[in-house]
Amino acid sequence: MSESCSHDCSNCSKDCSERDFRAHLNEMSNVKKVIGVVSGKGGVGKSLVTGMLSVLANRKGFSTAVLDADITGPSIPKMFGVTKKATCFNDKLIVPSKSKTGIQIMSINLLLENDTDPVVWRGPIIAGAVKQFWTDVVWGEVDYMFVDMPPGTGDVPLTVFQSLPLDGIIIVTSPQDLVSMIVGKAVKMAGMMNIPVLGIVENMSYLTCPDCGKKLNVFGESNIEAVAKSFNIDLIAKLPISPDFARLCDSGNIEDFSGDYLDIMSDTISK
Repeated sequence: MSESCSHDCSNCSKDCSERDFRAHLNEMSNVKKVIGVVSGKGGVGKSLVTGMLSVLANRKGFSTAVLDADITGPSIPKMFGVTKKATCFNDKLIVPSKSKTGIQIMSINLLLENDTDPVVWRGPIIAGAVKQFWTDVVWGEVDYMFVDMPPGTGDVPLTVFQSLPLDGIIIVTSPQDLVSMIVGKAVKMAGMMNIPVLGIVENMSYLTCPDCGKKLNVFGESNIEAVAKSFNIDLIAKLPISPDFARLCDSGNIEDFSGDYLDIMSDTISK
């Protein structure tokens, strides 16, 4: 890689296949496994899946952390009921906050004076902040870190894919006709970066009638199995439309959720 490299690959003709953009952890941190949670579009429930997977890992006794890479739309602290701000260590590093069960959390909202303050930054600055959440945070010993990414394939997902040692990604989608396109974008980006796709979570897959127990396909019949097969992805999980999930997230009690919806996926990740 040239010393004059601008790190903007979109208009570069050089063959830099062997370059390494990996960011290095500080000496006070050791993260063993990093899982990214992604989607080709917003509003499908990436943060919910990130939160639930981290809770399941924590319940198994693993040291767990969540890096909230969705800088302009952070929701992880609210979901976990974390209001204590991140603190400074030695005037250089950041100490993350912890949830009530000990999950470490780093999010831009833990640095802002007010949770409702907007982050009006351009892409490169946002991407730089995410990178600092990896390099400048005192994570300590972490078995599993889950990275909640913003939607799409822009600056932040690219930064995470290039800078963090991802062991794999989980793709989150919803049961609509454009699901194939959404999944395809995420799968192809992962392929370009040589990151394995561990599985797909279809959120809002169905609604269970409270009276008769019948599963209602609110958004139409799911074709997630066919889509997963077309991309050679074996592991699929389905989350229902659940008032309980919404209530737990809104009240900051996601750690109290119940149900085995993601158990198989969690078991696969933690092998």
